[in-house]
Amino acid sequence: MADRPRMLFNAFTMFTPSHHAQGLWAEPDSNQLAYNDPATWIELARLCERGMFDTIFFADVLAPYDTYQQSRDATVFEGMQFPTGDPSVLIPLLAHHTEHLGFTFTQNILQEHPYPFARKMSTLDHLTGGRVAWNIVTTFLPGAGRNLGYGGLPEHGDRYARAEDYVQAVYKLWEHSWEDDAVLRDRARRQFADPAKVHEVDHEGPYYTVYGPHLSEPSPQRTPLLFQAGMSGTGRAFAGRHAEALFISSTTPESAAPVVADVRRAAAGRRIRIFVPQAYVVGSTEAEARRRDTELLERQTVEGNLARMSVFLHHDFATDGPDTPVGELRNRPGVSRQVRDLLNAADRDDWTLGELVRWVGNRRLAGTPERIADSVEAWQSVGVDGVNLQYVVSPTTFAEFVDHVVPVLRARGLVQREYAPGTLREKFFPGSGSRLPVSHPARARGFRRWGNNLKG
Repeated sequence: MADRPRMLFNAFTMFTPSHHAQGLWAEPDSNQLAYNDPATWIELARLCERGMFDTIFFADVLAPYDTYQQSRDATVFEGMQFPTGDPSVLIPLLAHHTEHLGFTFTQNILQEHPYPFARKMSTLDHLTGGRVAWNIVTTFLPGAGRNLGYGGLPEHGDRYARAEDYVQAVYKLWEHSWEDDAVLRDRARRQFADPAKVHEVDHEGPYYTVYGPHLSEPSPQRTPLLFQAGMSGTGRAFAGRHAEALFISSTTPESAAPVVADVRRAAAGRRIRIFVPQAYVVGSTEAEARRRDTELLERQTVEGNLARMSVFLHHDFATDGPDTPVGELRNRPGVSRQVRDLLNAADRDDWTLGELVRWVGNRRLAGTPERIADSVEAWQSVGVDGVNLQYVVSPTTFAEFVDHVVPVLRARGLVQREYAPGTLREKFFPGSGSRLPVSHPARARGFRRWGNNLKG
């Protein structure tokens, strides 16, 4: 087992009272209501570093979920991914209290012009010593589009066209505005930088115009480590061109295998790390784990899960009668495709639609540490590189994983025993250097206006 490639692990969370496991912020072992207390996040960061996690992965949204009953009321009542804070502002604080842990944060390409965003990312990369990653998303919430002045959500293809233009603009700023030796810091001459080696980028795309120069000097990674989460055909193609890490939504290793193969084909030999979401309930025996999981599920509200799944499946489940038994719905004519697909996931007819949605939205592996480690091995066997660990109750989920599962994974060679030196990119790809590889389009396409003296 010693030569087994290790898996990567991110703690998947959100700057909000409740991320995915709706209603469980009320559990006595939860500190989720203290989401605005810096100590809550410092404690989590230190726990994750003790457990050898690679990053804390911050999800984010820019609008409340309002599909269910065509209202945001259930979202507000539940504290379901609402309210939310800006996760980027937590990162310097948490970097100060850790040494190696990375920080991945989500920001969609509609919410900020590429010029100030490039500066923000470079600033975070400087302040963390090169431990930051950007999860590139195009957003799926119409409310976000309205809030950002687009009058709604641009069409899917248009959002990805915007994303392509957006990344080209920030690449030019990060990679090609400042030459490697532009910064002098010459005290004797009182010269900070060489003006001849700081350049405009003159980006004029279909959506964005950016002249430059970049407001920040080159950071340790120049370009942050690049995550992406889109799973449509367009999203996979985008990830194949740009992402260094991809978050896929497959629920079983069998279903993940073709997705993994497709992503690697799209990457055309370029390195990429593939992650899957997983949630665990740990027990000393299988029976104990299942009992704990059942009790937690029963304490989760149907209403909050209907509100969340209505957004994810683009369907208002209130129109189908959440109290309708599944068996009755199976025989009802004119049931929507989304509901039909959901019904096909059930192996029992006595649930109501609402109870089924609650179960589907909270499928997690309940088992002993050994069984959870077996599952991680199964994911690895189909080419998955890492796990985005979703909490059920925070910090309990993360603490139990660190204290009980990580030792088993370590014994099997599935988790790192110590952090590799260097930036987050070097930790994800040991021996790679802190910069994007020269094969990446940010460096390979004809952006250079001042020669070919960029170092590898």
